[in-house]
Amino acid sequence: MNKSLFSLLVLALGLLYVPVFSQTEDDTPLLGLPGDNLDLYAVLDLFQKSKTIEDFEKSLNEEKTGINNLDLNLDNKVDFIKVETKQKDESFTFILRVDVTEKETQDVAVILVDRDKDKKVTLQIVGDKDLYGKDYVIEPKPAAPAATPNPAYTGAQPATTTNAAGTVTEASKTTTTSTTAPATTTVVVVESAPVIQYVYSPVYVPYHPPYYYGFYPPYFVAFTCVAVSAYRHHHYYHHAYYHGGHYGGGNTVVIHNTNNFNNYNNSRRTSNTVNHNMAKGSYNANRAVATPAKGVTPATNASTTKKSATRSTRRGRK
Repeated sequence: MNKSLFSLLVLALGLLYVPVFSQTEDDTPLLGLPGDNLDLYAVLDLFQKSKTIEDFEKSLNEEKTGINNLDLNLDNKVDFIKVETKQKDESFTFILRVDVTEKETQDVAVILVDRDKDKKVTLQIVGDKDLYGKDYVIEPKPAAPAATPNPAYTGAQPATTTNAAGTVTEASKTTTTSTTAPATTTVVVVESAPVIQYVYSPVYVPYHPPYYYGFYPPYFVAFTCVAVSAYRHHHYYHHAYYHGGHYGGGNTVVIHNTNNFNNYNNSRRTSNTVNHNMAKGSYNANRAVATPAKGVTPATNASTTKKSATRSTRRGRK
């Protein structure tokens, strides 16, 4: 009898722990929108690690990084995302755009960078409402508070802190490094990110991509899209360092510089083709292949052969 009760207890505990581990990859639900194929958490992480805006644009569109899985014109090939720059004083907007057709352009997201009078930098990425829904904002998680070590502790595992250079030191020892650094090794220090240092340096030159529909850089090859389930599997780990999403439901991330965002909205670009495809449910095909719901028939993509992969070398009129 005791063995039976013990077995039932073990089984119950096992069932309780299963969802905890499964949420590691699927804690962020699908949007049910085209934005499911461009993880803005991964995009923002790539942006911070890039040396220049040109480097960011290149890495974003390379197949080896696997971050871009966006197909807005439904040719089953990944679209080229160009990055356009605007600046006003200490505020930058980096606009991610796709030329859907020769005459139509769709904004995908905008990265907002601002620096205040104390030289503190804020960084956010806002998904376009057509692709991600309204108020979809992602930003780096705030730093954890500094640890207060016990000076009398003599154990083998003293508290540690991470200084601005990323060096971990024992907080209970006297060092020449900063004593106010957060006690964590996963903090994203926005001011020290290579691309942030670049855009606020004297050598910064605004970047204006020369590319347009049918004319792309030599490194870009319109590779085939992958199913959303496979795509999410490769990028879910980025979510550990950033937070946000749609406002509400426990999420309190909002746009910091509304003036900067409003100025961007004055030049926001939208595509009738994208809106038409969304109205028909044409973007559901990729999601349906990944995670089909009961009773739902995957949408048919009637435009998979519209363009060939040779679009990366074809030149057209601007």
